Amino acid sequence: MARKLSTLVVFGAILFALLQHVSMAQQTHVVGDTLAWTVPNGGAASYSTWAAGKTFAVGDILVFNFRTGSHSVAEVSKGAFDSCNTSSPISISTNGPTNITLSSVGSHYYLCTFPSHCTLGQKLAINVSGSASPAPQPAPATPPTTTPVRAPAPSVSIAPATAPAPASVSQTYIVGDNLGWSVPTSGPNSYQRWANGKSFKVGDTLVFNFVNGTHNVAMVSKASYDSCNTTSPINTISNGPARIRLTNSGEHYYMCTFPRHCSLGQKLAINVTGTDVTAPTPSTASTPSSPTVPSSDSPVNSPTAPSASAPSLALAALPLTFLSFALVRLLN
Repeated sequence: MARKLSTLVVFGAILFALLQHVSMAQQTHVVGDTLAWTVPNGGAASYSTWAAGKTFAVGDILVFNFRTGSHSVAEVSKGAFDSCNTSSPISISTNGPTNITLSSVGSHYYLCTFPSHCTLGQKLAINVSGSASPAPQPAPATPPTTTPVRAPAPSVSIAPATAPAPASVSQTYIVGDNLGWSVPTSGPNSYQRWANGKSFKVGDTLVFNFVNGTHNVAMVSKASYDSCNTTSPINTISNGPARIRLTNSGEHYYMCTFPRHCSLGQKLAINVTGTDVTAPTPSTASTPSSPTVPSSDSPVNSPTAPSASAPSLALAALPLTFLSFALVRLLN
C-alpha cells in the first residue's frame, strides 16, 4: 500500500507539471471579441479598451474577423497609425478572417485601409512581450489517506488552431465613401451610383459624415424624397457623423434638408432586406410605407466570437490520457 501511495504522489506531480506547461501555451485573441473588426460605435477607444486588460506574447495569434470586401487589416508604423496614413503599410490582408501570429516583441500597430475607417476608430495598438505570463495554476491533488479510488480518464478539450469567422456579420457603410455626406459635384445621381451593387440588410449601419451646421440627414417618405419636400421628415439628425442602424426591411429614403441640397443631389434611396437571419438583434420587418429610424449611435452587436484567450490543450491530450490509464492499471 505504501508503495502504491508513493507512486500516486509521483504521478500527481507529473500531471501537475504537464498542466503547468499547458497554461503557458500560446493564446488566440479574437480582436474586439463580439465587436469583431469593424468601424466601432465607440470610436478608437473601443479597441484600446479591449486590449488594455490583455497580455500579448510572441507566438500569440490575433484573429481579425471581417467580411472580405468590407474591411482590411494592415500593420503600419506608429507615425502612420497616429495620422491614419494608409499609403505605405508594412503588410496588409484583405481577406477575412485574417490570422496574424505575433513574431516579435515591442509595439505593433494595425488599422483598416478603407476610406475613413481608421479615422472613425478602426485601429489597434498593442505591446508584445517576449513570453506569456503564467496563468493561475491548479492546486496539486492531496494523496488519499484511504483506499485509492480509480480516477476516470480526464476529459480534454482541444481548442481550435484558428477561430472561425462569424457566419454573418453586420456591415458598416460610409455613405459616399470619400465624398462623405455633402452636395455632390459629380451630379444628382452620385449617391445612387454609390449604393448600386451593395446589399443592405437589417442590422447594418449607415454612417453619414458631415460637419455640424453645414448639413443634416433626414429620413423621409418616398413622395417627399421624389419632390425634395423637407417640411415633414420622419426623423432628422443634425450632428455629424450621424450613425443610422437599419432596423427594418423595405425602401429607405434619406436627404439633406438644407436649402437646395436635395435638389442638387444630396439624397439617397436604398432597399433593405430582412433575410439575413443571423444579423445581430434583428427587428421585425415592417411595411415599406412606414419605415422607422433608430436613434443615432445605436450599438451594433456582433455574433458571439470564440474565447479570446483559451490556451490550446492539444499537446497535453496524449500524455494526460496515457498517464491516467497507467495510474489506473498500477492501482489495480
